[in-house]
Amino acid sequence: MRRSSWPALISYLRASLQYEIKEQTRILFLDKRNALIKDEVAGRGTVDHAPMYVREVIHRALDVGASAIVLAHNHPSGNVKPSQADKSLTKQIAEACRVMGIVMHDHVIIGATGEYASFKQLGLI
Repeated sequence: MRRSSWPALISYLRASLQYEIKEQTRILFLDKRNALIKDEVAGRGTVDHAPMYVREVIHRALDVGASAIVLAHNHPSGNVKPSQADKSLTKQIAEACRVMGIVMHDHVIIGATGEYASFKQLGLI
């Protein structure tokens, strides 16, 4: 993903997720030029958990013809530190993407105050 599009991505994710009072997971599906094909809510949950399933992420990416994805979810608590569950799931999805030839650019967590955490910047993917 081009770094010039990073501020636009963060602004978009903040607008989509920052004010949600329950956790929500989203998948941004991108074409081979990293243009957005589709943005889907993958799950809605509670104040501290929202489901996302490896199988469903890959199925939808293939279904919409995505070459790449960006995962995102919010932490209504405001604490954007990735949980162990966040790290484990991201690792599983990244591996499945690799096997299927889909680029996983990042997984971004958006907090209630607008702070964010990037798994890529944290060296987690």
